[in-house]
Amino acid sequence: MLMRIGGKDTEGIDARWIEVKNPATSELIDRVPSGTKDDVSSAVDAAEAAFAAWAKKAMRDRGIILYHAAQKVRDQQRDLARLLTLEQGKPIRESVDEVRGYANILEFYAGISARQQGEAITLGSQGDCIVLRQPIGVCGAIIPWNMPVLIMGWKIGPALLAGNTMVLKPASSTPLTNLRLAQILEEAGLAPGVLNVVTGSGESVGEAIVRHPAIRKLSFTGDCATGNKIREMAGMHLKDLTLELGGSDPMIVMPDAAIDKAVEGALRGRFYNAGQTCTAVKRLYVHEKISHLFIQKLKERVDALTVGNGLGSKIDIGPMNSAKQREKISVLVEETRENKEGTILTGGYALKGTAYEKGYFYRPTLVSNVVPDTQVVTSEIFGPVLPVMAIPDLDTAIREANNTRYGLGASIWTKDLATTKRVFDEVKAGIIWVNRHLTVPPEVPFGGINASGMGRENGQQALDSYQQTKTLFLGW
Repeated sequence: MLMRIGGKDTEGIDARWIEVKNPATSELIDRVPSGTKDDVSSAVDAAEAAFAAWAKKAMRDRGIILYHAAQKVRDQQRDLARLLTLEQGKPIRESVDEVRGYANILEFYAGISARQQGEAITLGSQGDCIVLRQPIGVCGAIIPWNMPVLIMGWKIGPALLAGNTMVLKPASSTPLTNLRLAQILEEAGLAPGVLNVVTGSGESVGEAIVRHPAIRKLSFTGDCATGNKIREMAGMHLKDLTLELGGSDPMIVMPDAAIDKAVEGALRGRFYNAGQTCTAVKRLYVHEKISHLFIQKLKERVDALTVGNGLGSKIDIGPMNSAKQREKISVLVEETRENKEGTILTGGYALKGTAYEKGYFYRPTLVSNVVPDTQVVTSEIFGPVLPVMAIPDLDTAIREANNTRYGLGASIWTKDLATTKRVFDEVKAGIIWVNRHLTVPPEVPFGGINASGMGRENGQQALDSYQQTKTLFLGW
């Protein structure tokens, strides 16, 4: 087929469709519609039409539907996980964990549905007040490709439980599992129009969602540059926003830490999902008293990691999600090497050979002797590269941890309560882990400060953010 796209004749490309490819093999899995502004308008119309009936349902009844959907997801978790691995690349073990995490989220919100209450305020001679929490209306959600299933749960769980309807845009490279999960919700009893999924690019579908005046709240997870543009566009209509814009999480390891446990924490915290996680360990600060032993142990564990197709057995790390993402990492590591801004201890190259030639594989990488304030430290590395730095004391660790524009997460590895308290009080981040990193169960509010965004996913806080208060003042 010959079509005119962007003013150029392009043979063999149909702009009406987006191809979804397996990042481990570059093979075509499926294709989805390349949505337009008109498609978003139709989805908003459907959401508006469904809103009144959905909002009138008792919250407990809405919770029951979420619970039934969670059970269907658990019944189909292996098939869903395989689909997720095919389009995203992560090892099947991680995909199963993510699908289960999605089910956990729906179950959590179903579980708290029966105990949501309004508030009565007695004002004596002035009268009485009843304060109710009501749904906002039509909400929008834009989700990324790195954790598409989990983040879909973060957004739809509280939004739908609160009585809102939603228009959701999945990432162009990972829409398939999101579409299947939406179908499962309808099979569980969700009425048509309550959740509407529109596939397409950020420039068309994403921007149309942000700009549509009938969408009153928007939740976005992605990079800072896009988040800032969204905030500017959404401000024209005074939309309520939740923005999770990434991070550069520090991990601090003190001399009294359980070294082997901390090594495993750094390994999982950095290389889970090929390092393509907002809350991954991006900077590792180890006290100089134990840094040599720690780095030696960590290098041994990194060297032992197996990289391959996520559908294979005993695979620790799958491919990166795209050639573009791998190229970013390759350039960053090469610049670090060429500029002598750090020592590549292990890894530092794209994998080649028969098993890897068509996929986007990159060898897990450790960088030591890092020059402060260089790109490998200051940028948000979205891939399997970990800079490791020795620090002389806790003061230095806290200062370096805060030397970033981000503020998403951080972790401290110690047995000392006073050390823990100092880190909690002084490190600027939305969540501080102690002797662990990366864990975000649905009960726990999650989000960042500064360039990492605004608002919170998860927990009661997320549910509150999808509601607005309305007061009835009774004067007797």
